[in-house]
Amino acid sequence: MFGRLGTQELLLILGIALVIFGPGKLPEIGKSFGKAIGEFKNHATKVSQDVEEVDEEKK
Repeated sequence: MFGRLGTQELLLILGIALVIFGPGKLPEIGKSFGKAIGEFKNHATKVSQDVEEVDEEKK
């Protein structure tokens, strides 16, 4: 649908975010976004492990 984002697209997004939120808020937003991605990965890994355990128990 969207494809991969290139350097120009990322710079445009960063520029728009800078205008909207200002330079003081961007580090805070980035930090919270990074934490959210980390938690999502942890939960996805946990769900995958649970599914594998259930599959092994069925065998």
